[in-house]
Amino acid sequence: MNFSPELQAALDAATNAAQIARSLYQHNIEVRIKADKSPVTEADVRCENAIREVLEARFPSYGFFGEETGSRGMDAEYLWLVDPIDGTKAFVREYPMFSTQIALMHRGQIVLGVSSAPVYGELAYAERGRGAYLNGKALAVSQISKLESAALSSGNLKTLAGSDRWSRYGALVARVGRIRGYGDFLHYHLLSAGKIDAVIESDVNILDIAACVAIVREAGGRFTELGGAPITLASTTVLASNGHLHAPVLAALG
Repeated sequence: MNFSPELQAALDAATNAAQIARSLYQHNIEVRIKADKSPVTEADVRCENAIREVLEARFPSYGFFGEETGSRGMDAEYLWLVDPIDGTKAFVREYPMFSTQIALMHRGQIVLGVSSAPVYGELAYAERGRGAYLNGKALAVSQISKLESAALSSGNLKTLAGSDRWSRYGALVARVGRIRGYGDFLHYHLLSAGKIDAVIESDVNILDIAACVAIVREAGGRFTELGGAPITLASTTVLASNGHLHAPVLAALG
């Protein structure tokens, strides 16, 4: 795959962030609690600064929306979406289920994504119309079309658990062939590789998922909000699937 300048920049930025994350992982660094009660560490801030330096140097006219260092040019034609350490709690508790997420949005549409999990050892990336890749290998979703044969992964379900959909989710769990909670970047990588078939989440933000939107779609899958609406900057829920299972899961959840 020949990378566009934007995808190359995102990959280079992710590489720089990976070096920082590896250097600080398992080093008992200080944790602060932000106003939204989520944790932030030196790794989050340093990684985002390193990413921002690369992206803004190469594309100064593009907007930037970061988890830690704020936003600039949110109404720009092109907008970078960056979560430097998606899974800070995992990083703090010293297990490798964290990643760097970098995506690019063009006029409201996500056009590329990089999902880098440096300690876990996976780098996934995709660009619209050019396919999706994991560690250099092309990705493709599964062809499973029956819920009874499907593997479903879920994560971040607090809001769903408090809603009237919870009982329908329970009925769906009883129907599918296998249920797991891989969470964070991993279940989107597995979905894109055809190793699981659908993902449900009810408590995310766009910076958590934007890169994986590009990857899942370019692998042949479908990625919407939990009710089937398109993904936007305001999205907080996810139904991602191999495409074949999207309508059955939407119907089951009601």
